[in-house]
Amino acid sequence: MHQMRAVQAVLGVFDAVTPKPHAADENPELLFAQGQYLKNIRAVQTANGIDHVLNGDSDGFNVLDIAMETGTGKTYTYTQTMFDLHRMLGVFKFIVVVPTLSIKAGTKQFLQSTSLAQHFAQDFGTDYENVRLKTYVVESAKASKNKKSNAPAAIHNFVKAENRREIHVLLINAGMINSPSMTDSGDKAFKDLFDNPVDAIAAVRPFVIVDEPHKFPTRDSATTWKNIKRLNPQYILRYGATFNDAFYHLLYRLTAVDAFNDGLVKGVRVFEEEMQGGMDASIKLLSLDGREAVFELSENGKSKKFALAKNEDLAQMHSAISELKIEAMNRITLLLSNGLELQKGAVINPYSYAQTVQDNMMQKAIAEHFKIERELLVERSIKIKPLTLFFIDNIAAFRNNNEKLESWIKTEAQRRLNTETDTFYRNYLQKTLNNISLCYGGYFSQDNSSNDEKIEREIYEILHDKEALLSLDNPRRFIFSKWTLREGWDNPNVFQICKLRSSGSATSKLQEVGRGLRLPVNELMERVREPQYALNYFVDSSEKDFVKQLVGEINDSSFQEIIPDKFTEALKQKILQKYPGIKPLALLMRLSADGIIDDDENFTENGYVKLKAEFPHAFAHSLKKDKIAKAGEAKDSIFMREGKYEELKALWELIHHKAILQYKIESESEFLALFTAYLRESAEKFKQAGIRMAVSETYINNGVMLTKRNENIEEEDFIRFNTMSYCAFLKELAQTAKIQIQTLHKAFYALQSELDISQFLNMQTIAQIKGGFNKFLLHHSFSKFELGYQVVSNQIHPTKFTDANGNARAVKKADLGLFEDTVKQPAANYLFNGIFYDSDIEHQNIADSEIEGVTVFTKIPKNSIKIPVAGGGTYSPDFAYIVKTQSGEVLNFVIEAKGVAGSDDLRKGEARKIKHAEALFAKISENIKVVFKTQFEEDKIAELLRQNMAEVSNSC
Repeated sequence: MHQMRAVQAVLGVFDAVTPKPHAADENPELLFAQGQYLKNIRAVQTANGIDHVLNGDSDGFNVLDIAMETGTGKTYTYTQTMFDLHRMLGVFKFIVVVPTLSIKAGTKQFLQSTSLAQHFAQDFGTDYENVRLKTYVVESAKASKNKKSNAPAAIHNFVKAENRREIHVLLINAGMINSPSMTDSGDKAFKDLFDNPVDAIAAVRPFVIVDEPHKFPTRDSATTWKNIKRLNPQYILRYGATFNDAFYHLLYRLTAVDAFNDGLVKGVRVFEEEMQGGMDASIKLLSLDGREAVFELSENGKSKKFALAKNEDLAQMHSAISELKIEAMNRITLLLSNGLELQKGAVINPYSYAQTVQDNMMQKAIAEHFKIERELLVERSIKIKPLTLFFIDNIAAFRNNNEKLESWIKTEAQRRLNTETDTFYRNYLQKTLNNISLCYGGYFSQDNSSNDEKIEREIYEILHDKEALLSLDNPRRFIFSKWTLREGWDNPNVFQICKLRSSGSATSKLQEVGRGLRLPVNELMERVREPQYALNYFVDSSEKDFVKQLVGEINDSSFQEIIPDKFTEALKQKILQKYPGIKPLALLMRLSADGIIDDDENFTENGYVKLKAEFPHAFAHSLKKDKIAKAGEAKDSIFMREGKYEELKALWELIHHKAILQYKIESESEFLALFTAYLRESAEKFKQAGIRMAVSETYINNGVMLTKRNENIEEEDFIRFNTMSYCAFLKELAQTAKIQIQTLHKAFYALQSELDISQFLNMQTIAQIKGGFNKFLLHHSFSKFELGYQVVSNQIHPTKFTDANGNARAVKKADLGLFEDTVKQPAANYLFNGIFYDSDIEHQNIADSEIEGVTVFTKIPKNSIKIPVAGGGTYSPDFAYIVKTQSGEVLNFVIEAKGVAGSDDLRKGEARKIKHAEALFAKISENIKVVFKTQFEEDKIAELLRQNMAEVSNSC
């Protein structure tokens, strides 16, 4: 069992230790033989497959780390560890330090459970029968509701406790451990020896347990860590999923992949709001000075700046934003009312904050809850009550007006009651409808000062009375919070988390889903592992990479290196490849002399760690070969054969003359007919701007977490937005597509029964019309309208073959082709002494034996001859040939090589581009003869040239 392995890891550190008794109210002092402590740690790490260099820092010498992923029972594990340290070594005073009040409440509830001691006695034998765990909770004066702090009393009782048959646990949160009351001097109230709580605690030689270590940074300036060390703990045991400042002595690691793979936690299904239709508006924080924040709104190619002060609403920048204010700011950070922290340069999308988006997420979560609820309450013999947790930002609205929420709950409950046949569930639904306000409740930090009895009952139930909350007599199933119930709040029956708008949390995505990963308990409060349950997690479109980040984080954090016992041949080769100057025999002699391996090539104690330290390059994670290379490391250019360009020069300069494409459309009404025909043809292809929900599920395959996407998205989930007015849309489209506004309006008006353009007023539609109409013009050129070319004089050089002075230069290999033939040589009359190609037909042309009459030929570099085509694109053919006839006449050929059987197999766009090239070269040939031909897969280039030479000669 994973929890038992974590317990045994800690116990293994204290193997062969000698407990030295002290005063009756003090823990025994644990004494090790010389070097035994580190030896034990290394043995535990090796047993658990952990490769972690021992930390020699005296500051962290007594810190032991246990890494267990969220939801795998850390509280239970360290509680059992306390029982076993008490049983084995007589340690009976522990301090549990937690980061927040909500975690403290959950921990207190667990430690004070009446069934805890009975559980250990029942499961682990008589050694636990007479052992009781006694908890001392350090509360603030505010929490205890009296003017005088009771922290000294709780600490006083803990310090003076002498009953060694009991386990005494002081439970304290970070706020209290940093409170001045911990160091305030008094009248030696503690054992008549100490005048402040810190010194009194330090005297009992406590073991300190730190819960959620990522909340307690260990850097020198971290106040809480300093105050923890002032308690003079014999040892600090840190339990958590995240260790931001790295590990000290890592003893055990249960990775996220392990947890998911072994069914120790729920799986995850992410419901993610996705934007579509060009909703790419952004609000960027440009600057802040503590009094005023300057933002820039960018949308539809335009931008505008706004200056906002504290308590001002971001809605004045964009109409999509609903109830989002600046709560606080300084010169570095700005805090929004939803908890999002922004710094200079931060960007948000205003559509993520639309009230309709939030409403849709809540409705979807409520509907999904009732679906899960029926499965767990009706289809199981022993019932499981599910909960849904909402993280919200508008606390006032929740406390004062829940008409919409109650309406959604009522609608779903009534809909299901109308068709439900199960008696129990019918009664449960009816109880919900009788008083809907009883089926939801909330806890917020502001509630600590509330005197409302209803709110106090809600808070107590949510924080302290898990059994009441999960009772089937209790209709409460929806819980609301403002991120107060994140790390540490423990209710295993959370099956859904709906995160309305971004939390701004720097916490990992795995920590965020952690409130719902724990395996559920049934109505008998028994943990249930089968079947595999899933947590539904709802996020808005501002977290479009949530799934990717979650999966990546789980995989990245789950890498565990297996420590070998022997210096294998594979390890030897790994080192020799990275250190080529070392000979194999010399390597073995060196490792033996350094005490890394023994005579049988087995690693000595810590030998593998020493090996990695001595040859770090062999063990560094690296990219695959050729993934990243410095410019200039490889020759990426090729030179022309000497003298060959001079023979090609005349044709090369001729086909580089600028050509202007001329549309032969007689009138604006003829153009309107073309544009209207395009719109009618494309009416079904336009997309509305809006947000819809997509579902992604995680799963494990070969030790790696992957994700699959569910494409079955219901149409009614789609939230529609128009991001532009009709007038702004017409102006932008006219400018982008180079079409008169009047023509656009006439076309949309004429087609309003077939295409309601008012549903598609966004930048994506503009881009779609521009690209689509250009393609329409290309496809219908020469059929619905004619065109021609005008050749004009222009500056030809530089080109891809020449510099600014017209001299030949090296050409990039990539411009000649993706592939290289390093075996064959090109024909002798080819421009280059190397074969680079993109298709088989190109390779064949270049590698063919010498063709009679060809003086020089070349592959034309990509995009070097830009023939304008209808719709705004360009086209570049493949080959240029200079041929001399027997009579000495020079002929120019430009070839387009197509690896298809014939013209009927060409795509429509390709066929039209070829027709454009034919029209251009026909125009050029009015002065100098240039023959343009298309070569298909069965055409041999030599035969194609001979046929066309004969045609040219006959025409002359």
